[in-house]
Amino acid sequence: MAGQNGRHGQGGEPVARPPGGKALCSAAAERVFGVHGGFRGLVAYRVSEMLYDYTCRFCERYIPRSDRHHDQMVQAARSGYQNIGEGSEDSATSKKLEMNLTNVARSSLGELLKDYQKHLARRGLPLWQPGEALFEEARVLRPATVAAAAAWVNGSPRQGTVEERAANLGAVLAAQAHYLTERLLDRQARDFEAGGGFAERLHRARSAARCGTDRTDRTAAGGPR
Repeated sequence: MAGQNGRHGQGGEPVARPPGGKALCSAAAERVFGVHGGFRGLVAYRVSEMLYDYTCRFCERYIPRSDRHHDQMVQAARSGYQNIGEGSEDSATSKKLEMNLTNVARSSLGELLKDYQKHLARRGLPLWQPGEALFEEARVLRPATVAAAAAWVNGSPRQGTVEERAANLGAVLAAQAHYLTERLLDRQARDFEAGGGFAERLHRARSAARCGTDRTDRTAAGGPR
C-alpha cells in the first residue's frame, strides 16, 4: 500500500507525490489535456459559490421547508457553482461538455434571479430598480462572504425591512453571477474557436511527437537533421 505522500510504481516502488500535489504535471499531459481546472480562481465560480451559501441562509430564514420554493432556490444556487466547477474539470477532454455545463449554470442562476424577484412579489415587497440608492449600493457591494452580505443587510439605518433588503441583495447577487457566467461562456466559445478542443489537441500532440521521432531517427542514421 502506498504511503500518504506517495503511490506505487509498476515495480511496487514508492513514487513521490509531485510538488503541489498536482498529478497531471507532465509536459505531455499539458499538451494533451491543455489548461483545465483552476475553477476556484474564476470570478464567476467564487460569486456563485458565495451566492449558494447566501441562498441557503436566506431560505432558512424566510422560506419554510414545506414550501417547494425552498428546495428549488437552494438547488438552483447549487447548480450554478457546481456546474461551473464541473465544466472546468471536464474541459480536459471535452470543451463541448465544458460549455454545456457552463450553460446549465447560467440557466440555473437565471432561474434563481427570478425566484428572488418572485419572492419579493409574493411578500408584497418592492423590487429595487437601477438608479435607486439602495440598488446602487447593493450593486457595488460585492461581498466576499455571507457574513459580509449579512452585515450589510442587517446594518442600520436603512429603509425597508430586513427581509426586503435580504431578498433584493439576493436578486442583485444572482444577476451578477448570471452575468459573470455568461461572460465565462463567451470566453469559452472564443477559446474553442481559437484553439479547438480535445481532438485537435490530440492530433497536434501526436503530430509533434511523430515529428520529433522522425528527426531522432534521421539523426541516428546519419541523415540530414
